[in-house]
Amino acid sequence: MLRKLTTVSLTLICTLALSLGVSANPVSKQQADSILWPDKQALPTFAKAKQLEVADIYDAPGDIKLLMATLQGIVNRAEPRIYLLENEEEGKFTWLNDLDIPYTVNDSYWDVVMRFKDEIKGIIIYDPKIPDSINVATTMAGLKDAVVVSPELAPILSASPYNLIVLEDLQGKFTDRMDAYTWQYEHLWEQTTHRMLIGLSPDTSIKIPSGIPASFKTIAEETTQERDANNRKTYDLDLSAYLGKESVYLRFDDAFPQDGWGPAVHQVTVKADGQVIAQFIPGTREEVPFLYDAQNSQVSAGSGGHRFADNGRYFVYKFTPPTGTMQLTASVDMWNQFKVSAGNEQPPSSQHKEPYGYLRDYAVANRAMVFWLDANVPEQKALFENIMSDVEPGTPYLGWFSNDVEGEFSGVEITSNHSVYVLAADWFSNLTVFSGTKKQSPEPKAVKAPKLENKIYVTYTVSEGDNFQYNQHRMRIIWDDPNRGKVPINWTSSPLLYDGAPAMLNYYQSTATENDLLIAGPSGAGYFYPNAWPENTFPDFLKQTYSYLKKTGMTIPYVLNRIDGENVPLSESRTAAYRNDYKVPGLFLSWENRYGVELLNGDLPVSTIQGISTAQDGKNILAEAKSQWDGKSPLFVSLGLLAWSMTPSDAVAITDSLGSDYEVVRADHYFSLIREANGLPSKP
Repeated sequence: MLRKLTTVSLTLICTLALSLGVSANPVSKQQADSILWPDKQALPTFAKAKQLEVADIYDAPGDIKLLMATLQGIVNRAEPRIYLLENEEEGKFTWLNDLDIPYTVNDSYWDVVMRFKDEIKGIIIYDPKIPDSINVATTMAGLKDAVVVSPELAPILSASPYNLIVLEDLQGKFTDRMDAYTWQYEHLWEQTTHRMLIGLSPDTSIKIPSGIPASFKTIAEETTQERDANNRKTYDLDLSAYLGKESVYLRFDDAFPQDGWGPAVHQVTVKADGQVIAQFIPGTREEVPFLYDAQNSQVSAGSGGHRFADNGRYFVYKFTPPTGTMQLTASVDMWNQFKVSAGNEQPPSSQHKEPYGYLRDYAVANRAMVFWLDANVPEQKALFENIMSDVEPGTPYLGWFSNDVEGEFSGVEITSNHSVYVLAADWFSNLTVFSGTKKQSPEPKAVKAPKLENKIYVTYTVSEGDNFQYNQHRMRIIWDDPNRGKVPINWTSSPLLYDGAPAMLNYYQSTATENDLLIAGPSGAGYFYPNAWPENTFPDFLKQTYSYLKKTGMTIPYVLNRIDGENVPLSESRTAAYRNDYKVPGLFLSWENRYGVELLNGDLPVSTIQGISTAQDGKNILAEAKSQWDGKSPLFVSLGLLAWSMTPSDAVAITDSLGSDYEVVRADHYFSLIREANGLPSKP
């Protein structure tokens, strides 16, 4: 849906802007959209904000967050005037203060609703019994200039002083997820923009205090960083001390959350006074009655079937023994880095869900269709593919996929099959504001590469750059590490920040040291799997998006390439496209348990990244590399730093442990040296 403004419209907006000055007042209902989206631009540009009304909704109920995000989308469509404080990970006001835009923090979010109520045409009520009706309601909100509300909020907003009319009540309209999204596809799809797709979960877990509940006690813990199941056995746990209340809870956490090798549980047997009251293998129907909180744990078919929880993830089982039970035991077949705790007080559960806002402002403002379909469920996959088939090659899919890693692999493969790229943005806040900021910082200055010698050349690459919200949250945290700049680091990022959040790109480029290099996250301008992308549209897509790599300076891409969930080599034609159409001097590939460099098609250096999650991992790999190196020619080692567990301080710790045989370099120097070592011209 192209939204170009005529000269008359631009004149009207300029006149209104002058008359409004810098106050964030409501504008005329008749004012045209200020969103600009030229044909060859990846993402739309919003108007520049002059004054922002700020509402703190961090601790607000989920239905309030939903109300405010949809209100923000309607209001910011004409001119960004609402900014929501939804996240405190990098600091509630961190990015807001960097914007250098005047703002007022309102005492209550209701003050913001009152201020802009005249720009809303009504309310749409979702059905709490069918969570996916939240997404349908969000789509309708964009089309009808409405806000989405719960049944509890509806009477408040219908009454004085808001007096908003009910435009749609979705209660009882749908029977399940497929019914909701099928109806949406048949009745709303043709009215929405086809230039972007939005994939959002309709709800999220309520906020739960971090860490193990205070009432729980650790009863078993692995004290070494086991990663290969060497400690697998059946562990007998005595739960008798927790009898006396209705139920006993058994929780499994990662004992070393920084490295991603948490507990793996194959079978659980629970006995009350010698009688079996529970016995199951995770992932089977027998597990269901006892799985109190799966949180973000996952099930794997490997090792006969097991449930695992890495990093900060966990899972909890609930067992209710017969009244009068004197002895309760659990025998657990498990391995790797487990930390098991038990308690008899019911803990909060992540299975308790509520709506959330975040990217919904952007969906509403752009009149996009919002859905959440599981690519691993056949009927949902079919509808997902129907939607993909209706859009042009090079269309962005913003949001994410259900089922975490499994959903990511299958989801990105399907979108790639249809020439659609992904921008992970389901936790991006205030995109309608950031899309109105302007690119200011120059491209990074060139730094001369070191002289080629017989050394071990090491380059560090931080992961997660495909992820828009990573740029907003986690990347800002580790970027602000005081040890950043002491050693060369490649920071994967999204070249599409140029359209979506220029202010963030400005920040990273203007504060970068000579040791910081921004490179394109998987797999260039957007997240996609090259081999899964149709051959007839792939070169054109790279040609179309090459300008984003060039104008952001992110001219070296990190590529992920998967088929059926497995990493695969780049095909000859995809290699040629990267060389010819992205004009890359080299590229990083994959995330493996090995490193190595290949010359694909004879002239494109491709360096496999060996992923690490701790500084000690890096030290071990580099020590082993030296032990196997003959010293007669340069050796090139690419290490991937897991962004969720590592920081620049870890990179400094690794580097400080290295001797004179090593040299740590940026990616541009790394590939320049590889090209020189292999007799290739310095530029492709």
